[in-house]
Amino acid sequence: MSVGQNEILNVLQHCIVTCNECFDACLKEEHVAAMSDCIRLDRDCADVCSLLVQAISRNSNQVQTLAKSCIEICENCARECAKHDHQHCQKCAEACLACAKHCQHLV
Repeated sequence: MSVGQNEILNVLQHCIVTCNECFDACLKEEHVAAMSDCIRLDRDCADVCSLLVQAISRNSNQVQTLAKSCIEICENCARECAKHDHQHCQKCAEACLACAKHCQHLV
């Protein structure tokens, strides 16, 4: 099954939004210090997904390289978010795993 560019862009965009929502919600948690790894990975993940969206949209020859980084960071973010019971973290973990899976089509 071939995955189209628009579908990948939509999944990347969803991951960006979900990571940003998780980041914001983590900052509001009672024990915010315990969420520091999650917060950092949310930011890293949103940033690398955003960079990949830009690279794809301008037909950069760096898409494959960026996609590999995106997969790794999305998987790391998903693992970290999955450790937390907060709904925003669980939602983020799911979005990151879906993004990593879709980015496999770019490498």
